[in-house]
Amino acid sequence: MQFGTDGLRGVAGTELTAELTLALGRASARVLGGPRFLIARDTRLSSSWLETALAAGLAAEGVDVELLGVLPTPGLAWHSAQEGVPAAMISASHNPYQDNGIKLFAAGGIKLTDPVEARLEAELAGPPAPTTDIGLVRRRMRADEPYQAFLVSSLEGRTLDGLSIVIDCANGAASHVAPAVLEELGCDVEVLAARPDGLNINADCGSNHPERLQAQVLASRADVGLAFDGDADRVIAVDHTGRLIDGDHLIAMCAIDLAERAALKDDTVVVTVMTNLGFRLAMAERGIKVVETGVGDRYVLEALDAGGLTLGGEQSGHVIFRQLATTGDGVLTGLQVLDLVQRSGKRLAALADAAMTSLPQVLRNVRVAKRGIDVSAAIAEDVRAVQAELGDHGRVLIRPSGTEPLVRVMVEAPTQELADSAAGRLVAAVERACS
Repeated sequence: MQFGTDGLRGVAGTELTAELTLALGRASARVLGGPRFLIARDTRLSSSWLETALAAGLAAEGVDVELLGVLPTPGLAWHSAQEGVPAAMISASHNPYQDNGIKLFAAGGIKLTDPVEARLEAELAGPPAPTTDIGLVRRRMRADEPYQAFLVSSLEGRTLDGLSIVIDCANGAASHVAPAVLEELGCDVEVLAARPDGLNINADCGSNHPERLQAQVLASRADVGLAFDGDADRVIAVDHTGRLIDGDHLIAMCAIDLAERAALKDDTVVVTVMTNLGFRLAMAERGIKVVETGVGDRYVLEALDAGGLTLGGEQSGHVIFRQLATTGDGVLTGLQVLDLVQRSGKRLAALADAAMTSLPQVLRNVRVAKRGIDVSAAIAEDVRAVQAELGDHGRVLIRPSGTEPLVRVMVEAPTQELADSAAGRLVAAVERACS
C-alpha cells in the first residue's frame, strides 16, 4: 500500500490490516524519530484496534506512546505542535466506516513531505532492523480540554452571544468538542449526528451529506449551519436560506476580512487547482494575489510556510489559518466565520454573496479498474478541444484521486449547460482511455 494525498487509507482489515499498521508503527519510529509519539483516532469501529497495532509497532522500536483517544485531526496536530513530538491520526476522514486510514505528522504538527513519505514506504518494504528497546504505552485522559481552550481563545476574548447555530458532527471526532466550544462561546446550539456508534460515522450526515442540516437550519430559523466531516478537519456552512456555502466562499470571505484589517500577509491567499475560477476573479478585483497548489492541505501549508503567508485552503472546506494552526481545522474555521458574522453584523448569505460569485462547476468522478494509465496524456486532444471552446471564460482539470481508484473530471464554464456538456464529453473520453 502506498501513501495517497492524505496518508494511508483503505478497507480496514483487508487493505489496512493490523499487520501493516504494526509495521507502519515500526517504520514511523525509525523515520520520524523522537522518544515520544502521540496517537488519536476517530469514532469508527476499526479505529480502536488500529490504534493498538500502531502503538505496538512504535513501542517495539523503543518509543513511548501516548493515546489521546477520540479527537479531531486538527486537535492532534495542535498537541503535536505544542509538545514538539510526532503524531498519528487514525481516520479515513469523510469515508464510510468500513474504511480507515493513518495520517502522520512530523514533530510540530506538520504533515509529511513527499520525500519523507517515500522513506516510510521504503522502510515498510524492507525487514525491520532488530532492536531490544521497549517503549511504554499510556493513555492520556481529557486530551480534548486544552484543545477546546485553544479554540475558545482564538476569538481573543470575543463571544458569539446571540447566534443560533445548527451543527452536524458527522457522528465523528467533533461530536463532543464542537458543541462544547460553541456553547462556551455563547451560541444557541442545536446538534445533529453527534451520537457515534462505530458504524454511523459520515452515514447520511456530515459535510458530504448536508441535506439534513440544510433542512434543520430552515426549520429552526437558525443563523448558520456548520457541517464537519468524520475527523473534523473540514467544514462547510449553510446560510439562513438553507444554501450551502463551500470552502471557496469561506476562504474568500475570510481573505477579504483579513485584508481589510491589514492582517493578510502580502495580500496573498493560497488555494488549490480545484478552487473555482470565480474565486480568482473576485480576488483580482480586490487586489488580493492568489498562489495555486496541488490538491491537499499539506501542499497548501507548504506554500503558506514558503511565503510566510496567513490564509489558504480548499473548496472542500479544509482551511488553514496559519497564524493559529498547522492544518485544516473545521471547528476553528467555523469559529472564524461566525466571528466575522458577529463582528460585521451581516448575514452569512450577504457576506458570501459579496465575497465572490462561483462559475458553474461540474465535478464528475470516473471509477477506473485499469491502473497505470496516464489519463491526462491519453485524452490530451479532447481536453484541448474543450478548453479552446471555453476560452478565457472557463477551465478544465483532469486528475487522478489521491485516495480512491477514481479520475476526477472538473469543468467550469459561463453556463451550466456548457459545463455539463463539456464534462460529459471528457468523462466519455476518460472511460474510453481506461477501458
